[in-house]
Amino acid sequence: MTRLGRGGAEVTSLGLGAAALGNLYTPIGDEQAQAAVRAAWERGIRYFDTAPHYGLGLSERRLGAALREYDRAAYTVSTKVGRRLEPADGTGDDLANGFAVPAAHRRVWDFTADGVRRTLEASLERLGLDRVDIVYLHDPDDHAEEAFREGYPALEKLRAEGVVGAIGAGMNQTEMLARFVRDTDVDVVLCAGRYTLLDQSAATELLPEALQRGVSVVIGGAFNSGLLADPARHPTYDYAEAPRQLLDRALRMQAVAERHGTTLRAAALAFCSAHPAVASVLAGARSAAEVHDCADQFAAPVPDAFWRELRAMGLLPPEALS
Repeated sequence: MTRLGRGGAEVTSLGLGAAALGNLYTPIGDEQAQAAVRAAWERGIRYFDTAPHYGLGLSERRLGAALREYDRAAYTVSTKVGRRLEPADGTGDDLANGFAVPAAHRRVWDFTADGVRRTLEASLERLGLDRVDIVYLHDPDDHAEEAFREGYPALEKLRAEGVVGAIGAGMNQTEMLARFVRDTDVDVVLCAGRYTLLDQSAATELLPEALQRGVSVVIGGAFNSGLLADPARHPTYDYAEAPRQLLDRALRMQAVAERHGTTLRAAALAFCSAHPAVASVLAGARSAAEVHDCADQFAAPVPDAFWRELRAMGLLPPEALS
Protein backbone atom coordinates (compact mmCIF):
# COMPACT_ATOMS: atom_id res chain seq x y z
CA MET A 1 0.00 0.00 0.00
CA THR A 2 1.18 3.52 -0.85
CA ARG A 3 0.25 6.52 1.29
CA LEU A 4 -1.30 9.38 -0.67
CA GLY A 5 0.52 12.67 -0.33
CA ARG A 6 0.39 13.88 3.25
CA GLY A 7 -3.06 12.43 3.88
CA GLY A 8 -4.15 9.40 5.86
CA ALA A 9 -5.27 7.17 2.99
CA GLU A 10 -3.35 4.34 1.32
CA VAL A 11 -3.88 2.64 -2.03
CA THR A 12 -2.70 -0.49 -3.78
CA SER A 13 -0.74 -0.04 -7.00
CA LEU A 14 -3.68 -1.52 -8.93
CA GLY A 15 -7.18 -0.35 -8.07
CA LEU A 16 -10.66 -1.22 -9.30
CA GLY A 17 -12.58 1.50 -11.10
CA ALA A 18 -16.25 0.81 -10.43
CA ALA A 19 -17.98 2.72 -13.23
CA ALA A 20 -18.88 -0.58 -14.91
CA LEU A 21 -20.64 -1.68 -11.72
CA GLY A 22 -23.06 1.16 -12.48
CA ASN A 23 -24.04 -0.40 -15.83
CA LEU A 24 -21.65 1.61 -17.96
CA TYR A 25 -22.96 1.22 -21.54
CA THR A 26 -24.59 -2.16 -20.86
CA PRO A 27 -26.35 -3.64 -17.82
CA ILE A 28 -24.86 -6.27 -15.55
CA GLY A 29 -26.51 -8.08 -12.65
CA ASP A 30 -25.88 -7.68 -8.93
CA GLU A 31 -24.24 -11.10 -8.75
CA GLN A 32 -21.82 -10.27 -11.57
CA ALA A 33 -20.91 -7.00 -9.87
CA GLN A 34 -20.29 -8.77 -6.57
CA ALA A 35 -18.19 -11.42 -8.30
CA ALA A 36 -16.02 -8.69 -9.86
CA VAL A 37 -15.33 -7.13 -6.46
CA ARG A 38 -14.65 -10.54 -4.94
CA ALA A 39 -12.17 -11.32 -7.74
CA ALA A 40 -10.44 -8.00 -7.13
CA TRP A 41 -10.09 -8.87 -3.46
CA GLU A 42 -8.69 -12.29 -4.32
CA ARG A 43 -6.05 -10.61 -6.49
CA GLY A 44 -4.90 -8.29 -3.73
CA ILE A 45 -6.71 -5.15 -4.88
CA ARG A 46 -7.66 -3.03 -1.89
CA TYR A 47 -8.47 0.29 -3.55
CA PHE A 48 -11.94 0.82 -5.02
CA ASP A 49 -13.08 4.01 -6.79
CA THR A 50 -16.69 4.97 -7.41
CA ALA A 51 -18.92 8.05 -7.80
CA PRO A 52 -22.60 9.08 -7.65
CA HIS A 53 -22.36 9.76 -11.40
CA TYR A 54 -21.76 6.07 -12.13
CA GLY A 55 -25.20 4.67 -12.79
CA LEU A 56 -26.99 7.35 -10.75
CA GLY A 57 -25.74 5.81 -7.52
CA LEU A 58 -25.93 2.17 -8.60
CA SER A 59 -22.15 1.74 -8.57
CA GLU A 60 -21.93 3.01 -4.99
CA ARG A 61 -24.75 0.74 -3.83
CA ARG A 62 -23.26 -2.34 -5.47
CA LEU A 63 -19.72 -1.61 -4.32
CA GLY A 64 -20.81 -1.03 -0.74
CA ALA A 65 -22.84 -4.24 -0.69
CA ALA A 66 -19.94 -6.27 -2.11
CA LEU A 67 -17.41 -4.87 0.36
CA ARG A 68 -19.60 -5.50 3.38
CA GLU A 69 -18.13 -8.97 3.88
CA TYR A 70 -14.60 -7.58 4.37
CA ASP A 71 -12.85 -5.84 7.24
CA ARG A 72 -13.41 -2.10 6.81
CA ALA A 73 -9.87 -1.32 7.94
CA ALA A 74 -8.42 -3.48 5.15
CA TYR A 75 -9.56 -1.51 2.10
CA THR A 76 -9.70 2.03 0.70
CA VAL A 77 -12.74 3.59 -0.99
CA SER A 78 -12.86 6.81 -2.95
CA THR A 79 -15.95 8.59 -4.19
CA LYS A 80 -16.62 11.98 -5.70
CA VAL A 81 -18.58 15.17 -5.18
CA GLY A 82 -19.81 17.83 -7.58
CA ARG A 83 -22.71 15.97 -9.19
CA ARG A 84 -25.53 15.88 -6.66
CA LEU A 85 -28.36 13.41 -7.35
CA GLU A 86 -31.97 14.54 -7.08
CA PRO A 87 -35.07 12.38 -7.60
CA ALA A 88 -36.59 12.77 -11.06
CA ASP A 89 -40.06 12.04 -12.37
CA GLY A 90 -38.80 11.30 -15.85
CA THR A 91 -39.11 7.97 -17.58
CA GLY A 92 -36.62 6.29 -19.85
CA ASP A 93 -32.98 5.53 -19.21
CA ASP A 94 -29.67 7.27 -18.57
CA LEU A 95 -27.92 6.03 -21.72
CA ALA A 96 -27.42 9.60 -22.91
CA ASN A 97 -24.96 9.86 -20.02
CA GLY A 98 -23.50 6.42 -20.70
CA PHE A 99 -25.32 4.29 -18.12
CA ALA A 100 -27.96 1.64 -18.73
CA VAL A 101 -30.11 2.47 -15.71
CA PRO A 102 -33.57 4.00 -15.26
CA ALA A 103 -33.54 7.79 -15.19
CA ALA A 104 -34.90 7.86 -11.64
CA HIS A 105 -32.57 10.70 -10.63
CA ARG A 106 -31.03 13.71 -12.30
CA ARG A 107 -27.56 15.11 -11.80
CA VAL A 108 -27.18 18.66 -10.51
CA TRP A 109 -23.78 20.34 -10.72
CA ASP A 110 -23.05 21.55 -7.20
CA PHE A 111 -19.61 22.45 -5.86
CA THR A 112 -20.92 24.61 -3.03
CA ALA A 113 -19.86 23.76 0.52
CA ASP A 114 -23.39 22.62 1.34
CA GLY A 115 -23.60 20.62 -1.86
CA VAL A 116 -20.32 18.84 -1.13
CA ARG A 117 -21.49 17.75 2.32
CA ARG A 118 -24.95 16.71 1.13
CA THR A 119 -23.49 14.73 -1.77
CA LEU A 120 -21.01 12.95 0.48
CA GLU A 121 -23.71 12.13 3.05
CA ALA A 122 -25.84 10.55 0.32
CA SER A 123 -22.84 8.57 -0.95
CA LEU A 124 -22.15 7.23 2.53
CA GLU A 125 -25.75 6.09 2.78
CA ARG A 126 -25.60 4.30 -0.58
CA LEU A 127 -22.25 2.71 0.27
CA GLY A 128 -23.43 1.71 3.75
CA LEU A 129 -20.27 3.21 5.27
CA ASP A 130 -19.63 5.72 8.02
CA ARG A 131 -16.62 7.15 6.21
CA VAL A 132 -14.76 7.10 2.93
CA ASP A 133 -11.02 7.34 2.60
CA ILE A 134 -10.69 9.68 -0.39
CA VAL A 135 -13.03 12.28 -1.86
CA TYR A 136 -12.43 13.89 -5.26
CA LEU A 137 -14.03 16.97 -6.77
CA HIS A 138 -15.49 15.38 -9.89
CA ASP A 139 -14.97 17.08 -13.28
CA PRO A 140 -15.14 20.73 -12.17
CA ASP A 141 -14.08 21.86 -15.68
CA ASP A 142 -16.90 24.37 -16.15
CA HIS A 143 -17.23 25.20 -12.46
CA ALA A 144 -13.69 26.24 -11.56
CA GLU A 145 -14.58 29.34 -9.56
CA GLU A 146 -17.10 27.54 -7.36
CA ALA A 147 -14.87 24.49 -6.98
CA PHE A 148 -11.87 26.49 -5.79
CA ARG A 149 -13.86 29.01 -3.73
CA GLU A 150 -16.28 26.61 -2.00
CA GLY A 151 -15.83 22.96 -2.96
CA TYR A 152 -12.16 22.61 -2.15
CA PRO A 153 -12.34 24.44 1.25
CA ALA A 154 -15.28 22.18 2.16
CA LEU A 155 -13.09 19.13 1.49
CA GLU A 156 -10.32 20.65 3.61
CA LYS A 157 -12.76 20.94 6.51
CA LEU A 158 -13.92 17.36 6.08
CA ARG A 159 -10.31 16.19 6.15
CA ALA A 160 -9.56 18.28 9.25
CA GLU A 161 -12.63 16.79 10.94
CA GLY A 162 -11.42 13.28 10.14
CA VAL A 163 -14.47 12.52 8.00
CA VAL A 164 -12.17 11.67 5.09
CA GLY A 165 -8.51 10.71 4.98
CA ALA A 166 -7.44 12.34 1.72
CA ILE A 167 -8.87 14.91 -0.68
CA GLY A 168 -8.29 15.80 -4.30
CA ALA A 169 -9.82 16.30 -7.73
CA GLY A 170 -10.55 13.90 -10.57
CA MET A 171 -10.66 15.06 -14.19
CA ASN A 172 -10.04 14.15 -17.81
CA GLN A 173 -7.74 17.14 -18.33
CA THR A 174 -4.39 18.20 -16.89
CA GLU A 175 -4.40 21.99 -16.72
CA MET A 176 -6.84 22.37 -13.83
CA LEU A 177 -5.39 19.38 -12.02
CA ALA A 178 -2.00 21.08 -12.17
CA ARG A 179 -3.64 24.18 -10.67
CA PHE A 180 -5.01 22.07 -7.80
CA VAL A 181 -1.52 20.70 -7.22
CA ARG A 182 0.08 24.16 -7.24
CA ASP A 183 -2.53 26.24 -5.45
CA THR A 184 -4.14 23.93 -2.88
CA ASP A 185 -3.19 21.34 -0.31
CA VAL A 186 -4.68 18.31 -2.07
CA ASP A 187 -3.26 14.89 -1.24
CA VAL A 188 -4.02 13.30 -4.59
CA VAL A 189 -5.37 13.97 -8.07
CA LEU A 190 -7.07 11.45 -10.33
CA CYS A 191 -6.04 11.98 -13.96
CA ALA A 192 -8.12 10.00 -16.46
CA GLY A 193 -6.87 9.29 -19.97
CA ARG A 194 -4.12 11.89 -20.08
CA TYR A 195 -1.16 9.67 -19.24
CA THR A 196 -1.38 6.68 -21.53
CA LEU A 197 0.46 5.11 -24.43
CA LEU A 198 -1.56 7.40 -26.71
CA ASP A 199 -1.62 10.63 -24.68
CA GLN A 200 1.22 11.78 -22.45
CA SER A 201 -0.01 15.34 -21.89
CA ALA A 202 0.12 14.86 -18.11
CA ALA A 203 3.89 14.44 -18.34
CA THR A 204 4.41 18.05 -19.41
CA GLU A 205 3.29 19.82 -16.24
CA LEU A 206 1.02 17.80 -13.97
CA LEU A 207 3.25 14.84 -13.12
CA PRO A 208 6.43 16.87 -12.55
CA GLU A 209 4.52 19.34 -10.35
CA ALA A 210 2.94 16.54 -8.36
CA LEU A 211 6.28 14.83 -7.86
CA GLN A 212 7.94 18.05 -6.75
CA ARG A 213 5.17 18.94 -4.30
CA GLY A 214 4.57 15.49 -2.83
CA VAL A 215 1.08 15.10 -4.28
CA SER A 216 0.13 11.59 -5.37
CA VAL A 217 -1.42 10.82 -8.75
CA VAL A 218 -3.96 8.10 -9.50
CA ILE A 219 -4.26 7.25 -13.19
CA GLY A 220 -7.60 6.28 -14.68
CA GLY A 221 -8.47 5.49 -18.27
CA ALA A 222 -5.28 3.54 -18.90
CA PHE A 223 -6.91 1.95 -21.94
CA ASN A 224 -8.40 5.26 -23.18
CA SER A 225 -11.89 3.70 -22.83
CA GLY A 226 -11.10 0.62 -24.90
CA LEU A 227 -8.70 1.40 -27.71
CA LEU A 228 -5.62 0.22 -25.79
CA ALA A 229 -7.39 -2.88 -24.46
CA ASP A 230 -8.18 -4.33 -27.87
CA PRO A 231 -8.06 -1.87 -30.80
CA ALA A 232 -9.60 -4.32 -33.26
CA ARG A 233 -12.63 -5.16 -31.12
CA HIS A 234 -13.03 -1.92 -29.10
CA PRO A 235 -11.99 1.00 -31.33
CA THR A 236 -13.28 3.62 -28.88
CA TYR A 237 -11.16 6.48 -27.59
CA ASP A 238 -12.31 8.70 -24.71
CA TYR A 239 -15.84 7.27 -24.95
CA ALA A 240 -16.24 7.97 -28.67
CA GLU A 241 -15.24 6.37 -31.95
CA ALA A 242 -11.46 6.45 -32.24
CA PRO A 243 -9.99 8.69 -34.94
CA ARG A 244 -8.41 6.61 -37.70
CA GLN A 245 -4.94 7.96 -36.91
CA LEU A 246 -5.13 6.82 -33.28
CA LEU A 247 -6.61 3.45 -34.25
CA ASP A 248 -3.73 2.84 -36.65
CA ARG A 249 -1.24 3.86 -33.97
CA ALA A 250 -2.76 1.49 -31.43
CA LEU A 251 -2.73 -1.37 -33.94
CA ARG A 252 0.96 -0.72 -34.67
CA MET A 253 1.70 -0.78 -30.93
CA GLN A 254 -0.20 -4.03 -30.60
CA ALA A 255 1.88 -5.60 -33.37
CA VAL A 256 5.09 -4.52 -31.60
CA ALA A 257 3.81 -6.01 -28.36
CA GLU A 258 3.10 -9.34 -30.03
CA ARG A 259 6.60 -9.39 -31.52
CA HIS A 260 8.05 -9.02 -28.04
CA GLY A 261 5.84 -11.65 -26.45
CA THR A 262 3.69 -9.26 -24.46
CA THR A 263 0.26 -7.63 -24.87
CA LEU A 264 -0.91 -4.11 -25.49
CA ARG A 265 -2.96 -4.30 -22.29
CA ALA A 266 0.10 -5.18 -20.21
CA ALA A 267 2.08 -2.38 -21.83
CA ALA A 268 -0.69 0.16 -21.27
CA LEU A 269 -0.87 -0.64 -17.56
CA ALA A 270 2.90 -0.80 -17.16
CA PHE A 271 3.36 2.58 -18.82
CA CYS A 272 0.94 4.29 -16.44
CA SER A 273 2.38 2.73 -13.29
CA ALA A 274 6.03 3.39 -14.13
CA HIS A 275 6.04 7.13 -13.42
CA PRO A 276 7.31 7.90 -9.89
CA ALA A 277 4.44 10.32 -9.22
CA VAL A 278 1.83 7.60 -9.82
CA ALA A 279 0.56 5.84 -6.72
CA SER A 280 -2.13 3.68 -8.31
CA VAL A 281 -3.65 2.75 -11.66
CA LEU A 282 -7.40 2.15 -11.82
CA ALA A 283 -8.61 -0.69 -14.04
CA GLY A 284 -12.27 -0.70 -14.98
CA ALA A 285 -13.83 -4.16 -15.10
CA ARG A 286 -17.38 -5.48 -15.30
CA SER A 287 -16.79 -9.15 -14.46
CA ALA A 288 -14.55 -11.45 -12.48
CA ALA A 289 -12.88 -12.59 -15.70
CA GLU A 290 -12.01 -9.01 -16.65
CA VAL A 291 -10.63 -8.36 -13.17
CA HIS A 292 -8.41 -11.44 -13.34
CA ASP A 293 -7.21 -10.43 -16.79
CA CYS A 294 -6.32 -6.92 -15.61
CA ALA A 295 -4.46 -8.32 -12.61
CA ASP A 296 -2.58 -10.78 -14.83
CA GLN A 297 -1.66 -8.05 -17.31
CA PHE A 298 -0.59 -5.67 -14.55
CA ALA A 299 1.75 -8.32 -13.09
CA ALA A 300 3.24 -9.35 -16.44
CA PRO A 301 6.74 -8.00 -17.20
CA VAL A 302 7.09 -5.89 -20.34
CA PRO A 303 10.49 -6.26 -22.06
CA ASP A 304 12.74 -3.20 -22.29
CA ALA A 305 13.16 -4.00 -25.98
CA PHE A 306 9.46 -3.30 -26.50
CA TRP A 307 9.83 0.26 -25.20
CA ARG A 308 12.98 0.79 -27.24
CA GLU A 309 11.19 -0.24 -30.42
CA LEU A 310 8.23 2.03 -29.71
CA ARG A 311 10.59 4.97 -29.27
CA ALA A 312 12.56 4.04 -32.39
CA MET A 313 9.33 3.90 -34.41
CA GLY A 314 8.19 7.28 -33.11
CA LEU A 315 5.25 5.70 -31.29
CA LEU A 316 6.50 7.06 -27.97
CA PRO A 317 8.52 10.21 -27.25
CA PRO A 318 12.31 9.66 -27.03
CA GLU A 319 12.30 10.41 -23.28
CA ALA A 320 9.44 8.07 -22.38
CA LEU A 321 10.50 5.30 -19.97
CA SER A 322 14.11 5.71 -21.03
